[in-house]
Amino acid sequence: MTDPATAPIRIDFVSDVSCPWCAIGLQALEQALARVGDAVPVELHFQPFELNPQMPNAGEDAVEHLTGKYGISEAQAKQNGEAIRARGADLGFSFDMERRRRVWNTFDAHRLLHWAEGIDLDRQRELKHALLRAYFTDGENVSDPDTLVRLATSVGLDGTRARAILSSGEYAAEVRERERDYTSQGISAVPSVIFNNRHLIQGGQPVEMFEQALRQLGTAE
Repeated sequence: MTDPATAPIRIDFVSDVSCPWCAIGLQALEQALARVGDAVPVELHFQPFELNPQMPNAGEDAVEHLTGKYGISEAQAKQNGEAIRARGADLGFSFDMERRRRVWNTFDAHRLLHWAEGIDLDRQRELKHALLRAYFTDGENVSDPDTLVRLATSVGLDGTRARAILSSGEYAAEVRERERDYTSQGISAVPSVIFNNRHLIQGGQPVEMFEQALRQLGTAE
């Protein structure tokens, strides 16, 4: 039986692959984890959330999508993009807004992340990073099966198995169920970072906020 004093803090990182603030939030969380080190053991799980569940397979132009969805001008969209790029750079994440020309459907990426979670949490974490880099840094189509298989293989997952999942409906029901669960809990914005199924931090918060939460939970629970 695990000693409660040494039981890891469970972290559920609810996010989307096409969410820039999720990339920022993950960078901040991981830097906080590095600061606390082994003093606060954690178990990190990545949970699905789709910002654009109705996105067609062909995707949409990124600027047109942002101006249409949020009612902002093209200049405002580019200004917001520059602020995101600068914030990411401060945390060591590279956003290339010129390469990220389209917004893609992310459901299949979430299916692979769900599969990876059941294999190894470290592999799931590496796949999450690979997907975020592919989309935001390299401007790749993260709905394309060949791209997804390549990314899965790059982090040590079985490419043949990944392709079989993508060519079927495997894990679709499980991902939908988790999405509904989080929506029913009131999660409507991401990233939503849930600690031990009770404590919530939302948004691309500073490293210090995550660090404080980890240290408090590490001593209190």
